[in-house]
Amino acid sequence: MAKETQFVEQIADINADFPQWYTDVVLKTKMVDYGPVKGTMVIRPYGYAVWENIQKELNERFQRKGIQNAYFPLLIPMSYFTKEAEHVEGFAPEVAVVTHAGGEELSEPLAIRPTSETIIGTMMSKWVQSYRDLPLKVNQWCNVMRWEKTTRPFLRTSEFLWHEGHTAHSTEQEAEEFALTMLGVYQEFMENCLAIPVLTGRKTEKERFAGAVATYTMEAMMRDGKSLQSGTSHYLGQNFAKAFNIEFQNNEGELQPAYTTSFGVSTRLIGAIIMTHGDERGLVFPPVIAPIQCVIVPIAARKGGVIEKCEELKTELEKAGIRVTLDVSDNSPGWKFNEWEMKGVPVRIELGPRDIEAGKMLCARRDTLEKTEMPLENPAVIVKELLATMQKDMLESARKRRDGRIVYADDMQGILQGVENGNFVKAGWCGCRACEDKIKEETAATARVFAEGESAEKCAVCGEKAKHVIVYARAY
Repeated sequence: MAKETQFVEQIADINADFPQWYTDVVLKTKMVDYGPVKGTMVIRPYGYAVWENIQKELNERFQRKGIQNAYFPLLIPMSYFTKEAEHVEGFAPEVAVVTHAGGEELSEPLAIRPTSETIIGTMMSKWVQSYRDLPLKVNQWCNVMRWEKTTRPFLRTSEFLWHEGHTAHSTEQEAEEFALTMLGVYQEFMENCLAIPVLTGRKTEKERFAGAVATYTMEAMMRDGKSLQSGTSHYLGQNFAKAFNIEFQNNEGELQPAYTTSFGVSTRLIGAIIMTHGDERGLVFPPVIAPIQCVIVPIAARKGGVIEKCEELKTELEKAGIRVTLDVSDNSPGWKFNEWEMKGVPVRIELGPRDIEAGKMLCARRDTLEKTEMPLENPAVIVKELLATMQKDMLESARKRRDGRIVYADDMQGILQGVENGNFVKAGWCGCRACEDKIKEETAATARVFAEGESAEKCAVCGEKAKHVIVYARAY
């Protein structure tokens, strides 16, 4: 028992020290490790399996929207960045630059991509000639580098993995509609695959992407009440098209700049999963993206027929497409229970001699920790139903928790009190940048997203007539 207790005690108390709990969980479940360069991470196989499942789900959705995968260079000439003034200004502090290669100084410094609007815009200018070439929709899965001062695995690292989609269109309406369409794709994915409810909408001018006309975001509430920007979709207007000469001949024979978009999510989503669903025992994975959906733990494994029956069960579940593993290690059952709970595996099956004799198996859900006896007949059907129920219940639980922590405020004190208590706060805003800045200065909260369709009488800062309602929160 001492060994089993020691395993559990290695995780900090989620309620007393959430940041340390997060660090303990990602390291001790072998999701990630620290890289040799400050601010970098090594994504270990268990963590990378989550990313692969995210890629698989998103790729299917992208293809249905006519988006094709491609790949663009890691190194980008610095002169490309200067073509769009706001863009270069926005990314300048984060850009890592290569100045020497092959033992010689380069004639032009090369940026390690912080994002690819500039290089993809350059290539689009070659590929787009006529309205017949539009819309052009490409995506790449890649790494990017942003030189961060304060880092935390998955949430904010100097190098991370993401996808970035880029499209070019013949009309303003089509481009803006596509940017919103992709926001909807993200929201559906977040809810149905990650079981994370999100608030979606437009960012303020201060918070929008450098060089964009409009930035649309999805904001998720973590267990500590902070917001995590989980993905963005940008309507870029003609800003990048004009800077990079993405021009097409319309059906009247006239040349005109295209309208472009970009959108992306990153390995930050893995942090979102951990901080939305995790508990005092460790990880809790939504079944759709769990690296392992079911673990079989033999009880009294040395007794004849137990391992054989477990292997038979494993084979049957695998044939049904369930990601399953059989734990035949020499650790005690209690140790195994603790370990697989910490790793967040959705369903655990316990199977021993008495269960086999009775034609039953004991199934434990990771989210509720409930144990239920189930018949051994048709186990794949039973496990699939259990996984589907768990997926649905996890989303509803997260939504209920979030909705119970959205409050309203009429003044600065109300905003401060709201975020101090770990809430999202809705408050009126006059639209003045100075008022937005003041909220950040005095409460450490930022404007996360417009609450479209809602109204307020006055700005919570200056008391003037409110033009909008904003959702404020402290954020990662």
